[in-house]
Amino acid sequence: MLHRFAIADLPATPWKNGGGTTREIVCQPPGAGMDGFDWRVSIATIAAAGPFSAFPGVDRVIMLLDGDGVRLHTPQGLDHRLDTPLVPFPFAGDMALDCDLLGGPSTDFNVMTRRGRLRADVQVLRGAADVVPAEHGLVLAWGGAWQLQADGAALSCAAGTGAWWAWWHGMPQRWRATPQQAGALLVVVKIHE
Repeated sequence: MLHRFAIADLPATPWKNGGGTTREIVCQPPGAGMDGFDWRVSIATIAAAGPFSAFPGVDRVIMLLDGDGVRLHTPQGLDHRLDTPLVPFPFAGDMALDCDLLGGPSTDFNVMTRRGRLRADVQVLRGAADVVPAEHGLVLAWGGAWQLQADGAALSCAAGTGAWWAWWHGMPQRWRATPQQAGALLVVVKIHE
C-alpha cells in the first residue's frame, strides 16, 4: 500500500540541542522509536553548528536538498563537505560527527537502516527512467512534478510530495517515471534485505 506525503504537512520536531528541526517521513516498523527502527527516512533543517546524534548499529545516507551545505568531520579524520545538492553521502551512524555550516541554514534528506537487517540504495533521477522498486521504499519529487505509471496504475507527485511503502507484496514490478517539467528531479529510495 502506498502512503502519500507532502513535506509541508509533516510536523517539524526541534532538536534537543536547538541546532535544527526534523520532519519524519516514515519510521518502520510503526511505533518503533529511535532505538528500535529497521528503517527511517526524514528531512532535516540544520540551522546551527553542532554534533550529529550517534546511532550505533545504523547505516546512514545523507543528501543536501537546498542551502549552502555543511562540513561533516570527526577527530578520526573524516572530513566531508556536503555542499552539492542531491549527491548521496553514506556513512556509519556510529560515528560521532561534528557539523559546521558552510553558510546559512541547509535542508538535507536522511535515510537510516539497521545494519545487518537492511540496506538503502538512494538515487536521483533527472529524466525519464524505469524504476524497479524494492519491497520497501520511497519516492520524492523535488524541483518539479513527476508521473509514475505501471500496469494501468498511475502515481502523480507534485514538487515536495511523494509516497512510501513497506512490505508491499502487490507492488508493480516496474514503474515508468516521467518528469512533467524541465528541472524536475526524483529521489528514489530502495530498502533491501
